[in-house]
Amino acid sequence: MHYVVRRITAEEWRELREITLEALRDSPDAFNLSYADTAAQPDGHWQEQAATEATAEERATFTVRDEAGAWVGIAGVEPVPDVPDTVCVRSVYVTPAHRGTAGPAAELVRAIIRHARDHTAAQWLTLGVNESNGRALAFYRRLGFEDTGKVIPYVRNPAEKVFILGYPDFRSGARTGSK
Repeated sequence: MHYVVRRITAEEWRELREITLEALRDSPDAFNLSYADTAAQPDGHWQEQAATEATAEERATFTVRDEAGAWVGIAGVEPVPDVPDTVCVRSVYVTPAHRGTAGPAAELVRAIIRHARDHTAAQWLTLGVNESNGRALAFYRRLGFEDTGKVIPYVRNPAEKVFILGYPDFRSGARTGSK
């Protein structure tokens, strides 16, 4: 199947809302947000978020679409407020029917890496993965992310851990995850 990965537009706030809520229903422990709180957000919140994600220099959301144009995934990148010189991959989600090695997840994450490299001055690219999400940990490692040794509590359940992975070749661009 052929997929199209591109940055969202400000007008796509309804689609952004829909796939975000789908992601929270499907994989509630993979995100820092709750479905209930997110579903309660008014249209204005989604309009503002889509406009920011479509136009901001250092943060962005990309979508992946199938051949029919349906949204089958999203991912974002943004600066880490408390960690200077660092941007973070966030909110990576692909619908269950499009997961696996033939799916678009790797292409989506590579687009985020390229955007971060081209549109930020940050020297470090990181992401966090819940300790219970072994599939995601394996996926990111295949793309070239490595353990940083940093572990933080999971926001929604501090008894759980989030492993922080880093992309060591972020600025050199030597590794693109072609494994």
